[in-house]
Amino acid sequence: MTRDLQKAIEEFVDAGFAGLQLRVHDAQGEWAGSAGVRKLGDNAPPPTDGRFWAGSVAKPFTATVVLQLVAEEKLGLDSPVAQHLPGLGLDERITVRMLLQHTSGLFNYTGEYYADGTFAPGIPATGKEWVDTRLRTYDAQELVELALAKPARFEPGADWSYSNTNYTLATLLIGAVTGSSYGEQLHHRILRPLALRDTQLAGTTTDLPHPYSHGYYRYQDGDDWTVTDVSRQNLSMMPGAGGAITTTRDLHLFFAALNDGTLLPEPQLAEMRTPQGPIDYGMGLFVQDLGPDCGGVVYHHNGGAPGGYGALMYSTPDGSRTLTAGLTMGDAAINPAEVFPQALDALVRAVFRQ
Repeated sequence: MTRDLQKAIEEFVDAGFAGLQLRVHDAQGEWAGSAGVRKLGDNAPPPTDGRFWAGSVAKPFTATVVLQLVAEEKLGLDSPVAQHLPGLGLDERITVRMLLQHTSGLFNYTGEYYADGTFAPGIPATGKEWVDTRLRTYDAQELVELALAKPARFEPGADWSYSNTNYTLATLLIGAVTGSSYGEQLHHRILRPLALRDTQLAGTTTDLPHPYSHGYYRYQDGDDWTVTDVSRQNLSMMPGAGGAITTTRDLHLFFAALNDGTLLPEPQLAEMRTPQGPIDYGMGLFVQDLGPDCGGVVYHHNGGAPGGYGALMYSTPDGSRTLTAGLTMGDAAINPAEVFPQALDALVRAVFRQ
């Protein structure tokens, strides 16, 4: 398997990514490797224990905390969110379940792409505007209020649409129900019990702890294309939705514990894994059937910071085999949406092939 894994991660570099670090756990043990470079102009490979901006792989962490509160009967999945956050003016029909499933219809404050090809902007999250403002600090309530000031995408529960607003709102819900912050609950319920020493909420932090690989962002500035190092950025724009720093080791420990039943009772884990809508998405998890040659169903959630960084997190249903990875973009003129799916599919199948 080692040769197949190394070949699979090198395909990401061949496709134009600057680097990738990969960790695979199964019954035979652990494999960790990397490909590409830690920094453009430097021949050193990415560290296999490097920190990176987590992006949306943080959503399963948030969903887990909410579902633990459901298991403790402090929250009901079908109870109105407005019951706990009365001051926001939320639609009374929006439930806790809808937040976790992305069926609330709430406007995505990082911007909404519509089926007709139009785009409704939110906060600066792409292009030169994001680069110029990427160190700005946001407050979770400020972000939710921005979203609520925009028209809803659809009636609550009527459709599915991925929205960072749902998971940022979930952090406010956790705070209202527990009387302590989302960060305190995350530390108490997940980070400390699992000894996730290298994972932290990004908060207002703008610097990755060492060691780390540099991430780059290519954008259009007038008539020219520019590449800038975006290793420094502020993910307070994604609290609960992606605002974390982590490592492949910690993602493995978390996702194995989630899928083997350590973190959630069976009823809540089953709810989390039950897909809804046109996309096979449960509550903070995507469900994917790789077919019999690759062991059937896997659960996953990948992520990306607004620029420069990506993360992968996959597991078998029992948590016995996991794939976790951190990626960095370079200066290549590529469209990740075009080159990423093929390289990702090859990697996932190399890991889970029977």
